[in-house]
Amino acid sequence: MLKKRSLLALLPLLALLTSACGLSSVSSLFGEYPENPGDLLFQDGFDDPSSGWDRVQSPNGMTDYDNGRYRIVINDTNADFWANPGLFFEDVVIDVDAGKYAGPDDNDLGILCRYQDTENFYFLIISSDGYYGIGIVKDGQQKLLEPPQMYHSGSIVIGGQPNHIQATCQGSRLALQVNGDLIAETNDSTIKSGDIGLIVGSFDEPGVDIWFDNLLVRVP
Repeated sequence: MLKKRSLLALLPLLALLTSACGLSSVSSLFGEYPENPGDLLFQDGFDDPSSGWDRVQSPNGMTDYDNGRYRIVINDTNADFWANPGLFFEDVVIDVDAGKYAGPDDNDLGILCRYQDTENFYFLIISSDGYYGIGIVKDGQQKLLEPPQMYHSGSIVIGGQPNHIQATCQGSRLALQVNGDLIAETNDSTIKSGDIGLIVGSFDEPGVDIWFDNLLVRVP
């Protein structure tokens, strides 16, 4: 089954005040970059509103901490908002729990990796009606890498229930797991490193309201 829209309408909320400038190297946090598989690079339970994520509110939507979770709300149609912690990574495995507070199931939500600026990054996303995709934004041009359009997966819990999302960005390999099941993988070596992020999108209906929690970033 194909989703009726195959590409994201990537319109950041005021660019979410983020850029590649000023990213903190993980080595500055750990003293030396962890090298062993599974080593922790970064984690956030979103209990501390000063942990570095964007805090933006406008009539178009919001990205902010909310009662021990991170919340992204979109009040526009056909728009994607995202947020970043302002760090710099190379190869990573990113885990996060995500669920829907309110709004249409026809949405998208997930993880960014190798985020360099608002026009260059990878996205690994699912939707609350069970679709998924892996894609790239390069020089502002967006493209789904796998599958060619967003496909449906029975591994994704639909509706308002939470899903555990895992994104692997290792060398040229990009892989998406949901609730422990590998549902998509592809290879692309266009972007080598950058920040991570969380992304949420709307389609024909506004009011998408998504929470994230229990973020872990580890060495693959």
